[in-house]
Amino acid sequence: MGAIQDVSLHVNKGQFCVLLGPSGCGKTTTLRCVAGLEKPERGEIYIAKRMVNAPERGVFVRTELRNIGMVFQSYAVWPHLTVYKNVAFPLLYGRLRPPKAQVEDKVKHALELVKIDHLAFRPATDLSGGQQQRVALARALVTEPEVLLMDEPLSNLDARLRQDMRAELKRINRQLGITCLFVTHDQIEALSLGDIICVMDQGKIVQRGTPEDVYCHPKNAFIADFIGDANSLEGKARGGQYVETELGLFTCQLPATTSDGQTVRLLIRPEEIVLLDETNHRDNSFAGVVVDRSFLGVLVQLEIEVGVKRFVVRCSPSGAPTQDRVLLHFPCEHLRVFEQSTS
Repeated sequence: MGAIQDVSLHVNKGQFCVLLGPSGCGKTTTLRCVAGLEKPERGEIYIAKRMVNAPERGVFVRTELRNIGMVFQSYAVWPHLTVYKNVAFPLLYGRLRPPKAQVEDKVKHALELVKIDHLAFRPATDLSGGQQQRVALARALVTEPEVLLMDEPLSNLDARLRQDMRAELKRINRQLGITCLFVTHDQIEALSLGDIICVMDQGKIVQRGTPEDVYCHPKNAFIADFIGDANSLEGKARGGQYVETELGLFTCQLPATTSDGQTVRLLIRPEEIVLLDETNHRDNSFAGVVVDRSFLGVLVQLEIEVGVKRFVVRCSPSGAPTQDRVLLHFPCEHLRVFEQSTS
């Protein structure tokens, strides 16, 4: 199909896999294919070793028969029902329809799991956003699905609630051992939740790895830019280990495929730049002037001008310089070098 191209993804039982990328990259379409809300034109999809989609073989299992739970961005909580009835709905009207006594036990367990059992008989209209999200999560879990699918479920919550719900989702994933597939464009959500992160761009998975892998070892400049903040500088490769820039010469580790004179892009994260006093000069060090300071609690963010370039630097409050003139050191091991496309 048009939105995704040759996506191949395997998620182990109990893993928390995050599809991360900008709007329009294909992450939600991928999730909807797994859910059965979209029909891929080719390829195969398996859930717990059961084939649920294979157009070439004429296989398409309807959404309600796939043994999945899904949490939407909008919560989709029915306003005319109580919390209990919202969570019980898929048991009462879905394909399973267990006996009444089992329904009560399962709903009670699901509500306890998400810590809203005390709200069981409260009208849905009397709930906060965070409580509605927990109702939606309990409803997705009450049928004990093989896979829990979540499409940007935290985007409508405020910052503190998002942080709390991230911790809750991680706890539930570990407690139940349930496989999770989570869609987001928020890098903090991805890094804090994912066992595995799949970065998507233009309908493809461009990197798959642990949070540490994709943050510390991005495969290209797009990934480095998208996951975390990065300072960028363009230059020309020189002599196998140098990059000539408008600021001067940088010593760095060039990719083996880089030819002399080729245009490259240097990236370094704000927390990796080292601040020195002006007397402690070394390779990859350039004098700059602090033009802005922002206190972020555990960190101080500085904007520092070096010639015509401005760099963002983050350091601890105790390590922040008191003077305006500083020396920026760019450690060779933290400089990421990416070859620029000639197209």
